[in-house]
Amino acid sequence: MIFSEISITAARNLRTLVAAASFFLFAAIALSPAAANARSALAGTDPAFSKFVADLWPLAQAKGISRPTFDRAFEGVSFDPKVVARSRNQAEFSEPIWQYLESAVSESRIDRGRAKAKAESVWLDKAKEVYGVDEATIMGIWGMETEYGAFQGSDNVIKALASLAYAHFRGDYFRDELISALCILEERDIGPAQMVGSWAGAMGQTQFMPSSFLRFAIDFDGNGKRDIWTNAADAIGSTANYLSKQGWTPGLPWGFEVHLPADFKLNLEDTSKFAPFAAFTQRGVVPVENGAMPSEGSGQLLIPSGLRGPIFLVTSNFKTIKTYNNSTAYALGVALLGDAILGRSGVHTPWPVRDKSLSQIQVRELQSRLRKLGYDVGEIDGRIGEVLQAAVQKFQVKNGLPPDGYANSSLLQKAKDQQ
Repeated sequence: MIFSEISITAARNLRTLVAAASFFLFAAIALSPAAANARSALAGTDPAFSKFVADLWPLAQAKGISRPTFDRAFEGVSFDPKVVARSRNQAEFSEPIWQYLESAVSESRIDRGRAKAKAESVWLDKAKEVYGVDEATIMGIWGMETEYGAFQGSDNVIKALASLAYAHFRGDYFRDELISALCILEERDIGPAQMVGSWAGAMGQTQFMPSSFLRFAIDFDGNGKRDIWTNAADAIGSTANYLSKQGWTPGLPWGFEVHLPADFKLNLEDTSKFAPFAAFTQRGVVPVENGAMPSEGSGQLLIPSGLRGPIFLVTSNFKTIKTYNNSTAYALGVALLGDAILGRSGVHTPWPVRDKSLSQIQVRELQSRLRKLGYDVGEIDGRIGEVLQAAVQKFQVKNGLPPDGYANSSLLQKAKDQQ
């Protein structure tokens, strides 16, 4: 999904949260303008939600949406508290990365991907020729998002987006996506009843948010419609077009696993800035496979589970994958799944599965303690993202530790000891 912190894979993993929808609803909208109307929303009769929809009309009209399109889109639409509940947790930000990848790069998903890649080879080859995006990355995204089109979500996109916009989740983001969805209906690429997707409003076989559909979806097979729901060619071409527009470099790998020498001195720049491959070679870094660094190009280190776990040297194309979903775990899942589909080997270094991973409550505690110590941790949300990792690195430097950005129980204890 082209949305920084959401994927349909995560949504499927969260079905168990539905039973707790009411609890999460109040937590989600407590700070929103809709808070006072939460009880009536749960009961299915919320005058404030109706007013919210009515107040959208001037914005929609200004974007060229006709009144009939607007009215058809909202016919029978009501506030859905389950959507808000599902926004509270996402597997790629809460599970240990090795657990997330075990599911993301499963044998069954690899097998289905190989069969699908063979069946759609004509369009994958055309995408590579036109946009320079390799088939491995497209297949990785396709598999991660919807199991190659098999599970695209069943939520009414207008209802889902309206519910999130009403709850003011992520500010005006979902309101703007809702307007974009109405624009799609106005352009008649699809009808309201067929516009289904994930609980977050992502649509089609590779899960485009509505604004991304408007910007990047293409009619790849030339049949006159942009159909990312039922047309694999359009889904493939649209995904390649998106990645190309986000800066994909043809012929450049996403990255590869490396070994660091025992005397390697890790610094902050190694994981935050790109340096020529040759510079890493000079410091004794070698690829796990073949042993020879590419002669050209640059990369930066990715250390997702500490220095005892697998370490990767990633390129700008890995960053491009992250524009699809701003999660390191997600992007690594896409990269490794695509590699496996094409028969490339997986991760060689064992993951540190015996490490005691932090729960979401513990992550919040770490965020709070680091903030009290003067570090910028962003929102205290229980998620280990790039902002928290940067704060952890700075904390590690100050305490004489290798700045790998890995937050585990021992690091939390060290933060406790300082307060």
